[in-house]
Amino acid sequence: MSQAATEAPKAVDPRDLSEVLTLAEAAEYLRVAESDILDLAMRHEMPARKIGDQWRFHKQAIVDWLMRSSPRERLLEHAGALKDDPYLEEMLQKIYEERGRPMTEDE
Repeated sequence: MSQAATEAPKAVDPRDLSEVLTLAEAAEYLRVAESDILDLAMRHEMPARKIGDQWRFHKQAIVDWLMRSSPRERLLEHAGALKDDPYLEEMLQKIYEERGRPMTEDE
C-alpha cells in the first residue's frame, strides 16, 4: 500500500475558508457590480464555482486571474513571435486563398 493511501486527509485550515468569497464579497473585493461578476462567472471568464444556486470565488484565484494576460494580450504575444517565422507569408497566402480573398486590396 502506498504512503499516500495510508495518510489521513489533511484537515482544512479555517483560515482558508475565509478566502472563499460569495458573489457579493467578490464584487465588493473587485469594486464592481455583482451583475458584472456574475456575467464573467457564467461565461467562465473568471475562476468561480457554482454550488447549488450560489456562486463561490476563491480570493487567491481572483488575484491570479487578475495577474494573467488577457486573451488579446496573449494573441499579440504570439503574433509578435510569428513575425520572424520564415513560413508566415506562405501560410497567410494559403489562408487567404482558401477564403477566396486577396491578401491586399491591390490584388
